[in-house]
Amino acid sequence: MKTAAVIAEYNPFHNGHFYQLREIRRQTGADAIVAVMSGDYVQRGEAAVFDKYTRTRMALSCGVDLVLELPVALATSSAEDFAAGAVSLLDDLGVIDLLCFGSESGDLNALKHSADLLSEEPEELSAQLRELLRQGMTYPAARSAALSHLSGEMSHEQDAPRSNGPNDILAIAYLNALTKLDSHMEPCAIRRCGQGYHDPIDPKTMQEPVSDSSLRKLQQTEKGYASASGIRAGLEALTHSALPVSSDQTERFLQAHIPEAAMTSLKMEGAASSPIFADDLSVLLNARILELLHEGISFDRFADMSPDLADRLKRHALTFESFSGRIRQLKTRQYTYTRVSRALLHLLLGIPSGFIRDKGETIHVPYARILGLRRSAAPLLSEIRRRSSLPLLTRIAEAERSLDDVGVAWLRQELFASHLYQSLVFQKGRAMKNEYTRSVVVLP
Repeated sequence: MKTAAVIAEYNPFHNGHFYQLREIRRQTGADAIVAVMSGDYVQRGEAAVFDKYTRTRMALSCGVDLVLELPVALATSSAEDFAAGAVSLLDDLGVIDLLCFGSESGDLNALKHSADLLSEEPEELSAQLRELLRQGMTYPAARSAALSHLSGEMSHEQDAPRSNGPNDILAIAYLNALTKLDSHMEPCAIRRCGQGYHDPIDPKTMQEPVSDSSLRKLQQTEKGYASASGIRAGLEALTHSALPVSSDQTERFLQAHIPEAAMTSLKMEGAASSPIFADDLSVLLNARILELLHEGISFDRFADMSPDLADRLKRHALTFESFSGRIRQLKTRQYTYTRVSRALLHLLLGIPSGFIRDKGETIHVPYARILGLRRSAAPLLSEIRRRSSLPLLTRIAEAERSLDDVGVAWLRQELFASHLYQSLVFQKGRAMKNEYTRSVVVLP
């Protein structure tokens, strides 16, 4: 059995993801696809728009055979740690032959070249990085520009592939992680089809009355499949419209960008009426900041919260803002929006600095938690049980018995974060089963 794997957020699952899964099977001949998916929070430092069980069902309905959860501390970490943790988890399963990922360039050789440059970090790259940082660029932007510049010079091609799209940046991180682990998994780049990550869905229509004509404009894209970011922005605009928006209108907007089977899954879980956005965390974040101030706990105890960032937050602590407003309070040329967002989310969730590493060692995920599977994946699951070096978790009520102290700490952190998310969903009028009573999603 040839088994391929993807690392995903599916926030939400959309037509582009469906295209990618079909291309994986067409290009590789894979018999099964395993997805390691972020849970209720994502790498941008925000809550996922739909809960992890809904997104799991959407993925399974569209071609994924098994969905495993990427623990929250990794799912909300930097691109490098996100990639390292997910690749480590997949490698430890012992059954994955191919690691497939989306790529703006689709050029695996160029991506490997950039990954090698980052790994070796020649003096030319370091010098270029220092100069760009001195000019005020953030580190991620400076690194992308330096890589593109150096790749072009070394290949002597003015049109050398630029590896600075968000998918290419993650692809490079995946390739580095494969090398560091000396993994047997073979990389496979699937060229991304559709809008760029940051491309909006016609923002002008967000200011118009929500009519059938404006919905059609929202649904139109000039570059094929809409991005997950664009879909979330459109959904948020509809949700927070000053004019009444019916559930039917919202549903039609989603149907334009989400495969039919995934849309059915979304409705089956009842999640379409209760999407979660960044500012839904505002009250919880302000309360958490007050609690830490009251208890005299320093903000820089939490992941991604540097002493400088912690000082800035302390100065603004009693100037109450929304979650996104807090990010704007703290954002500087040095700290990107995403970096600040992750820091605030880690503070809210109580994820301490150094949580994902033991004394600076390589990241190791202490378990593999199944969120969902297709019944046809039973042979694959049996093979994982036989060959994996990780405990395989299906029933949370019994999970701690199979874990060491580190695994228990990771799992308890996960449960807290998920239950906090479920409280947000409850505020939107939708009840969910808790982590102890919710079953693994199983599809025929």
